[in-house]
Amino acid sequence: MINWTQIDTVLLDMDGTLLDLNFDNYFWLEYLPQRFSEEKNMSSEQAKAFIYEKYQKVEGTLQWYSTTYWTEVLGINVVALKHEVRHLVTELPFCHEFLDELKMAEKDIVMVTNAHHDSLNLKMDITGLAHKFDKLITVHEFSLPKEDIACWSEVQKLHPFDCQRTLLVDDNLNVLKSAEQYGIANLLAVYQPDSKAPKKDVEHFQAIHSFQDILPILKSEKVS
Repeated sequence: MINWTQIDTVLLDMDGTLLDLNFDNYFWLEYLPQRFSEEKNMSSEQAKAFIYEKYQKVEGTLQWYSTTYWTEVLGINVVALKHEVRHLVTELPFCHEFLDELKMAEKDIVMVTNAHHDSLNLKMDITGLAHKFDKLITVHEFSLPKEDIACWSEVQKLHPFDCQRTLLVDDNLNVLKSAEQYGIANLLAVYQPDSKAPKKDVEHFQAIHSFQDILPILKSEKVS
């Protein structure tokens, strides 16, 4: 599926790619509405209806991913609530093995996430994955979500890469489409970003069930 000798840089999403999206789905769809209903003295049905309507208005934008935005809009400390269920943050299968093999093969390993700094820091603290990367990038640094093609030029400014010798792995199909438009040559989707949800339709993209599908990893061929 991947000719590793032709790959120098690996761009990796966080939620739903390295980490189980079940945490995020549970938090945003169940736990936050539940705690919001308790704080605002409304029924769980009313809370869900109110919050889901807010979600729909900003889906796919930078606000959608911003804990600061949701704290302001909902009047509830979203970061503190995430800490209440932090025990649910887990890695997807073969996450550590994959990152370790990338390092041994001397690949350039970069996380590019839409997650807010607060979420990134929380999850890196829990998983201890940060030291496995050459660079951690949250797009809030330049206020463009990965769904926007212009995001990738900003990523490239922060951490230069050769599009033809770069692999992006991401569970978000709209992100993969923007990267495809930008010219990143090697793209992989994830069949099951949420371990408790069914396998998803990945459209025309190649995809993995787990990182085991693309192991072992070989060193890149030297480019003259």
